[in-house]
Amino acid sequence: MHTQRILTVLITVLGFTASMHGYAAKQNSPLDAYPSTVDGLQRHVIELAAVSHEDERQVEVIIGQKQQVDCNHTSLLGSFSTHTVEGWGYDYYKVEIKPGRISTKMACLHQASQIKFVSLPLSTAQRFIRYNSKLPIVVYAPKGIDVNYRIWQASPEIAAAARK
Repeated sequence: MHTQRILTVLITVLGFTASMHGYAAKQNSPLDAYPSTVDGLQRHVIELAAVSHEDERQVEVIIGQKQQVDCNHTSLLGSFSTHTVEGWGYDYYKVEIKPGRISTKMACLHQASQIKFVSLPLSTAQRFIRYNSKLPIVVYAPKGIDVNYRIWQASPEIAAAARK
């Protein structure tokens, strides 16, 4: 009887400790370091799966929104900037969209306008982010702006350059 009580108490303590450990793990998520909003912008989070050879991958970030456009090539006006979470050293990204858009000036005779994804033009250095499954990619963007992404992976083949 005494052994049963000790065993019950031990199981209860272990269960409580395990549940508290799970609670603490949730509370210590890297996402907790990031504010839920910045300057009234919405937070978008990209969480990557752990894979082998993460150094051979890149994440391409594609910022934009669906808009009614004609046959011209159209882009949003704005900026994409990198910031650091104070005290943590984690990077996050902030999107600013300006009124208007960039567009070519072709005559679109007899062509109906259509809904297309219009993106914010980013430089290669801005658009590609290192693949790191240990930290989320956090982007703050205005309401109505979509944050999309795709994963790029290096080919396992390495070619030698010709000596000329």
